[in-house]
Amino acid sequence: MKIKEYSRRVLVCQNRTCRKQSAAKVLTAFEKLSGAEVEVVASSCLGQCGNGPMVLVLPEEIWYSGVSESEVAAIAEQHLRGGKPIERMLYRKFHRVSR
Repeated sequence: MKIKEYSRRVLVCQNRTCRKQSAAKVLTAFEKLSGAEVEVVASSCLGQCGNGPMVLVLPEEIWYSGVSESEVAAIAEQHLRGGKPIERMLYRKFHRVSR
């Protein structure tokens, strides 16, 4: 049996604080929209409690914070398919954003 290889992995935190902030809905939305080249993973705590739901896109190490279910389509289209992270949604702790 061949193991499928993905070019990208999307981690969606499912730990207590993020789950209280609707992370399960965010995970479900990613699972519905992701392409064959993206693996969507329900992750344990990503260590950024209180800023969630947290989403981490690998291998680029692009962090999104406070992601809502309604924003998943934009991330999938613009970032995962188009290659351009959504600057206004980036987690400021790890990403400098131009003004």
